[in-house]
Amino acid sequence: MMKFYQCPVSKPVGVADYTKDRGVSASCKSSAPLKHIRSVHFPNDILFQDYVREGELERIGRFIRARRVNLDTIYLSGMAAIHEAVLSGNLECVKLLVQYGADIHQRDEDGWTPLHMACSDGFPHIARYLLALGADQELENDCGERPADLIDPDNRELLELFGLVVND
Repeated sequence: MMKFYQCPVSKPVGVADYTKDRGVSASCKSSAPLKHIRSVHFPNDILFQDYVREGELERIGRFIRARRVNLDTIYLSGMAAIHEAVLSGNLECVKLLVQYGADIHQRDEDGWTPLHMACSDGFPHIARYLLALGADQELENDCGERPADLIDPDNRELLELFGLVVND
């Protein structure tokens, strides 16, 4: 089972579409003026999670240094920042979070560690880094699976990393 997150995509609506849906012509002088757009402010956690997903290292560092976020927070996605970074496949982002104190054994809401996710989603470069830091490959998630149990049988690099390759 692969872990993933879903990012909602908003559809921009132009003035012509907006006014057409409401039966008003955009060129009519007698039409009511459009209301001013309000600015929307997102909580720091939402912004930080988005920066992690996008791999915006400078902004991630700024948020952490300003103590605007807590690295062990489990977001609505059910994951902490390090899990989000692993799922993005961005090793540099994972390294930055670890440098600032992210726990390589942090569990998400289903008991998955970052190593579980690296194995499940096929990121040998991240798995290698986490193992070099001492990530425990024997930890089980809530379903009793160890990271190696989640490796795709076609991912030879991960299989070799865990010593699971059978010579042909």
